[in-house]
Amino acid sequence: MDSMHMNIGEAAQASGVSAKMIRHYEDIGLIPKARRTDSGYRRYNGVDVHTLRFIRQARSLGFSIKQIQALLSLWRDQRRPSSKVKALALAHIEELDERIREMQAMKRTLQELAVHCHGDDRPECPILERLAGGDGALLAAPASRASAGLEAKPAKKTD
Repeated sequence: MDSMHMNIGEAAQASGVSAKMIRHYEDIGLIPKARRTDSGYRRYNGVDVHTLRFIRQARSLGFSIKQIQALLSLWRDQRRPSSKVKALALAHIEELDERIREMQAMKRTLQELAVHCHGDDRPECPILERLAGGDGALLAAPASRASAGLEAKPAKKTD
């Protein structure tokens, strides 16, 4: 696999990483600059493609570029302690948990706003009114939602 040489399009297809992202990863130093042919075309080998696949997998798990740099460093270090890899993964899990909590709060807020919208031919829309308010209180804490008029109420039937 190491002796195989590919241009950027072939490396993109083999790795599942777009040519644009490969160039970006080179520009930010996540991967080394590609070797070039005499005519200036980028050339990649099997090791490069394997590294790009690693990056794609890490990105699919939501790791940041900085975290991927650390993971790549650990991956390349055959004497690394696995405890460092585990610590990085556990820290990422905490970040994901926080993002999940934030998204759940967004969902609850949107559900509460949707309950207040009649969804009929009237132009009045509490959702748009709240968005236009710009007071930043859309994701208020549960205790303050009642005072903000965001407590969920059953939708009125309009038969």
